[in-house]
Amino acid sequence: MQVGLHISSFTWPGGARSTRSDLSAIAAGAEQYGFAKLSVMDHVWQIGHIGPPEQEMLEAYTTLGFLAARTEKIELLAWVTAVVYRDPGLLAKAVTTLDVLSGGRAWLGIGAAWNKEEAEGLGLFFPPVAERFERLEEALEICLAMWSDGDSPYEGKHYRLGRTLNSPQALRRPHPPILIGGAGERKTLRLVARYAQACNLPAATDLEHKLDVLRRHCDDVGRDYDEIEKTVIGPLDPGQDGEKTDDLISSMRRLAELGVSHYHGSVPGVASLTPLRILGEKVIPVVAGL
Repeated sequence: MQVGLHISSFTWPGGARSTRSDLSAIAAGAEQYGFAKLSVMDHVWQIGHIGPPEQEMLEAYTTLGFLAARTEKIELLAWVTAVVYRDPGLLAKAVTTLDVLSGGRAWLGIGAAWNKEEAEGLGLFFPPVAERFERLEEALEICLAMWSDGDSPYEGKHYRLGRTLNSPQALRRPHPPILIGGAGERKTLRLVARYAQACNLPAATDLEHKLDVLRRHCDDVGRDYDEIEKTVIGPLDPGQDGEKTDDLISSMRRLAELGVSHYHGSVPGVASLTPLRILGEKVIPVVAGL
């Protein structure tokens, strides 16, 4: 099993003036200690279960471009892009740019979006949920069209592109892998089966049931279920002195038995770098064999 680092907060002791150096150090530590993926949220305000909206939040793709310049091998993505915050042609261009400038390390992490409060606060487009899912599927089709060898027009219900030209193309072929976040059984997991290279489910979800649903969707569309990487996002707290690492390893072992191959999470106190070292020494090498 691989382990990934999710940066969900930029509220660190040094404040905004040290954010650049703190973020650089965190990225270097994640790479040094063997984390497979490094992600940021696609939010413009902080989200409720982490802190008040007034806390610091950086724009996702600007931040990922910065991280690309500070790292060499770790894979990079937004976990996950809110589909309605950017038109799909521009989104495909952003992920392509990240892939080129990172040397082929970009993923497209994407979902239907949910944070109405921040969208209304900054005047971002936020249609009803049914329309957001329609736009999500069209966005996936557009990204794949732009990452193909052609440049034909695209005509959908919500988006119309006169020419799906994308130059330069992404380095990773046939395209940057796609991760779709969410556990919805009727829509989200169906889209995973049809379009994605990875799903992402919350650790607290009834995983065995959700994966069975995904398997049925794969059967319906003729997709090999085993092609899809199963990822889980959950707590990633090793404890101040590593006292929680055994519990973490046990949790990951149970997930691996269900077929999960990547565990992703935010690390408390990450700016100190100490928890990254503990995870790199006591957890990542152990779970690599699961």
